[in-house]
Amino acid sequence: MAVEVLGLDLAKNVFQVQGMDAAGRVVLRRRLRRSEVVAFFAGLPPALVGMEACHTAHH
Repeated sequence: MAVEVLGLDLAKNVFQVQGMDAAGRVVLRRRLRRSEVVAFFAGLPPALVGMEACHTAHH
């Protein structure tokens, strides 16, 4: 599984992550609690990350 691009949907407590390979196929889908996010990304090789936040994610 070679993740090239990650999409991260920011929220208050639960984050959704989707990873795609170079061909654009989804190879990773995870639901992460706030406390799991740093450890999850620390274990991945470098990749392009796009973030999307709803209007209440900053609370």
